[in-house]
Amino acid sequence: MNPMSLEGKNIIVTGAGQGIGKAIAKMAVDLGARVGIVDVNVDTLNATVDEIGSSNVKAYAGSVSDAAFVQNMVDSVMSDFGSIEGLVNNAGIVRAAMIDKMEEGIWDQVIDVNLKGVFLCLQAVGKHYIQKAKAGDPSPGALVNISSDAGRRGTIGQINYGAAKSGVLGLTMSSAREWGRYGIRSNSVCFGMVETPMTETIRGEKFIDKYLAQIPMGRIAKPDEVARPVCFLLSDAASYITGQHLSVNGGFHIGV
Repeated sequence: MNPMSLEGKNIIVTGAGQGIGKAIAKMAVDLGARVGIVDVNVDTLNATVDEIGSSNVKAYAGSVSDAAFVQNMVDSVMSDFGSIEGLVNNAGIVRAAMIDKMEEGIWDQVIDVNLKGVFLCLQAVGKHYIQKAKAGDPSPGALVNISSDAGRRGTIGQINYGAAKSGVLGLTMSSAREWGRYGIRSNSVCFGMVETPMTETIRGEKFIDKYLAQIPMGRIAKPDEVARPVCFLLSDAASYITGQHLSVNGGFHIGV
């Protein structure tokens, strides 16, 4: 028996057009799941479908910051797959500026996608889970919210991103407390530096040595290796884990 099998589970992964989201979607399909992938970029979304090359993946294009789209997307996944057992709130953007130079619009963009978007998806899928629980399902589904070490340690030049990722930790803990009685599990994963298009700037020559010096394992993570703990939290192997923040960062942040 593979305790991390996702056979028979239908999972939504947001921000799945590239990077970590794409790696999570591919791994979930490999573990037996059917996956609805969500992204605002139609081209990268379709490219991910082609790359995975499986009838067990279906694309839904739109912004997670749009409440109407989120509800329609969840309804469509329900119609296409019949049920939902997992949600990975991965969609996120970066708009950098120092605190004293950050414009309100830049603040709002990041909060809308990285925090409000997580709430909207969590709420829409959570309502479905509650219905399943009231119908007698003792384990209706899992929620995995992607946070960041920026939400635990703070960050320079990205106060909007750090604030949003701290907020995601609060969403995780609150939903775990409210919905634990239904058997709904809610956890977050906090990444350090992962080799994705979003981290291209800080992985450049100007910053890379500074960041590597803070990572005890001395290297940057690959998308495939950070996808594994996410799939673990979606699986029955994590059946008694909820309200937790799992750091996947090579030791960049170490704490109780």
